Amino acid sequence: MAQLSDDCFAFGGALLPLAEAQRHIAARYACAVGSETVPVADACGRVLAAAFIAPINLPGHANSAVDGYAVHHADLATDAPTLLPVLSRVAAGHPSATALPRGYAARIFTGALMPEGPDTVMMQEDCELLPEGVRLQPGIKRGANCRRAGEDVARGTTALPAGKRLTPPDIGLLAALGQPAVSVRQRLTVALFSTGDEIAEPPAPLRHGQVYDANRYMLAALLRRLGAQVIDGGILPDDPIITAQALAEPQAHLIITSGGVSTGEEDHVRAAIEASGSLEFWRVAIKPGRPVALGDIGGTPLLGLPGNPVAALVTLAALGQPLLDRLAGATYAPPLRINLPSGFAYRKKAGRREYLRVQIADGHAQRYPKDGAGILTSLTESDALMELPETMTDLAPGDLAPCIPLGLLYG
Repeated sequence: MAQLSDDCFAFGGALLPLAEAQRHIAARYACAVGSETVPVADACGRVLAAAFIAPINLPGHANSAVDGYAVHHADLATDAPTLLPVLSRVAAGHPSATALPRGYAARIFTGALMPEGPDTVMMQEDCELLPEGVRLQPGIKRGANCRRAGEDVARGTTALPAGKRLTPPDIGLLAALGQPAVSVRQRLTVALFSTGDEIAEPPAPLRHGQVYDANRYMLAALLRRLGAQVIDGGILPDDPIITAQALAEPQAHLIITSGGVSTGEEDHVRAAIEASGSLEFWRVAIKPGRPVALGDIGGTPLLGLPGNPVAALVTLAALGQPLLDRLAGATYAPPLRINLPSGFAYRKKAGRREYLRVQIADGHAQRYPKDGAGILTSLTESDALMELPETMTDLAPGDLAPCIPLGLLYG
């Protein structure tokens, strides 16, 4: 069962609901980058700058989807096999020399252009080739196994919308439409900092009480997979002046920090934002990850993530990715949720959204046994995040709950 003790952040006003924070991001921030033209072969992961309108039909001409025989559907009997003489042969890349008249079949291969006249292709497995022709079985539907011109994408229609982050299939579609290059958004630059005297850069010797910086490496890897260029700001010490100066210097579209946004005397990121910028919010009704700050410093958006690695990852996924997409000109799409039955019981407070690390086994989601926000292995050894909504207080074994596969958060 969850521990329902007093919350260490349960002061300073109501927590901001996650959905409200996401709506604020959508309303407050806009695309911050220009566009450039790149080869299609290099465009995977880039954001499409404008809707791509198909210059040609795909496919360009009606063609066969299978190896078989092209026929006029009206020639086929409905209750018995039909025998038709084979008049011609059509291979892919070689158009038929003549139209096919009624009462005849044409041998045709996958991808070959349909001869003028036929409207149906019978698969060769359903045909019997005889000396006098081909015998075709009854029951096939008109138009079967024929690809119509433009049935994939019609010329003049939107093949890919503006703001789409291009995937490998998108690259294939652009190539199929004959495009050597495409207009995409320039890459977003993100200045990334860790904070805290307790953080050390590997492999430097650790002083007593120090830990190696995992967050900056983890977040940089995730940001790069999300298409950003990362400017490594290193580790900021627990010094308000150094912190404020460092955060005001980067020439980037976005600044991301981890740690230093809570209420401790050595938490200086929020103070730096308030001193030389503006703070939009800093406490969100999410677990793990409530102390997360969003503001502007010197006109540059700044997202201050919690210092614990799990909380940093969860908040970057829940709030950072919508912000990144807005600034990069991409259309934000929430990660896919899969409803799975819970293999455990759990209690939580109402009013906040919780993310539990779970392992999927035998069709059920089992809670990872070590759930501290600093347990990195709870991310490396879990399969998904179970998302428990604000209104839920009790989860029983067998209850369906939405789960976000962790792989989907990594771009």
